Amino acid sequence: MALSNTLTNLRRGFHPTFWVANGMELFERLAYYGQATVLSVFLRDHLGMNEFQAGQLSSIFGGLIYLLPIFAGALADRFGFRRAFSFAFLVLCIGYFLIGSTGMDPFRTLYGGIPIYWALVVILIFTAIGGSFIKPSVLGTVAVTASTEYKSLGYAIYYWLVNIGAAIGPLIAYFVRDSIGIQYVYLVSSLSCLLMLFANLAFYKEVQERAGAPVESLGQKMKNLVVVLGNGKFMVFLLIFSLYWITFWQIFIIVPFFIKDFISRDAPFEIIQSMGAWGIMILQLVINWMTKNVSTRAAIVAGFAVSSLCWLIIAIHPTVATIIAGIIVLSIGEMTQAPRYYEYISGLAPPGQQGLFQGYAFLPIAIGWLVGGNLAGWLYTTYAKGSDTPAHVFLAVLVIGVAATLLMWLYNSIIGAQERRAGGQTA
Repeated sequence: MALSNTLTNLRRGFHPTFWVANGMELFERLAYYGQATVLSVFLRDHLGMNEFQAGQLSSIFGGLIYLLPIFAGALADRFGFRRAFSFAFLVLCIGYFLIGSTGMDPFRTLYGGIPIYWALVVILIFTAIGGSFIKPSVLGTVAVTASTEYKSLGYAIYYWLVNIGAAIGPLIAYFVRDSIGIQYVYLVSSLSCLLMLFANLAFYKEVQERAGAPVESLGQKMKNLVVVLGNGKFMVFLLIFSLYWITFWQIFIIVPFFIKDFISRDAPFEIIQSMGAWGIMILQLVINWMTKNVSTRAAIVAGFAVSSLCWLIIAIHPTVATIIAGIIVLSIGEMTQAPRYYEYISGLAPPGQQGLFQGYAFLPIAIGWLVGGNLAGWLYTTYAKGSDTPAHVFLAVLVIGVAATLLMWLYNSIIGAQERRAGGQTA
């Protein structure tokens, strides 16, 4: 009887489009994280680039795919989430295939005479443009398809499903790389996005609540982008948050390099990297329930502090076991703060601007990739490659994590004091 009531409440609390959008997000994340776990190794070991070049290309792709949602969110609000999804999945399908083709024998003549680095710059930018429409469209859909009392649960479900994709994608990537070659991981990602293109066309329906929202001109939406930039407190908050993501993305650059160079060239680095996603998949709803009465700002500081311990655990004695333990600890910190963060951003958005504000929610992730990818190449060659103490590279990442925690605590203290003086409430 209790299970029946729960299922009834879930049906009432979420519009059917909620489940369609989140289902598509699951497969998109499967595609993204499947290729993301192998990208740096694909660039260095398969295409012959160095760590600096691999870091730069990772920065371009990861940075843009999370920076462009600021603009893509405004366009998605204007033209509708269904159209945005269709455009995104079509471009991703083509883009992932082109990335993989740079390492496939049948296409060598196609790239003959073209510097492969610059060919990939173009391909990665193209792919990122498509991918940038996914996040604001999914999160915008969640905002208008979850009832008020189920909003927090809705974002937790979203984040949980994201991490199912983030867990399964690297697992598939490992078996594909091990059996037929690392370049064919991108073919799997391409096929996943093609399937979601068809799913979107067949099942996604625009929601009535969204249809009744104020419709602004595209020019007004572009103006709103600048207006949001003028919110000083919000932008400082996002910039501090970007330090967290600089450390997070080292899981996908420094960690696979370190595993292959200092632990074992045959280790399943894709599966090791995915341990955080498995942890979130198992524990996210539990952590959401445990922290539901914790304020957003307190949850973010706690998440930062716990995540920083990841790098200390690995640095003390870097082995496969300690790297897995560290990544799981990082995931506990991530699942403490991430869903509440998106809920907080949603609460700031006026009607009809959910996509716009959710696009800005990804600015810290973009900065984290843009800075973190380039920084990773320098950190790895400076503190790990050719060093007698390669584990010191993880201490360098730890310093950034500690700085992020302290700055966020200081920000909360200052903003909280200002709000109390003004008679406002702390978020």
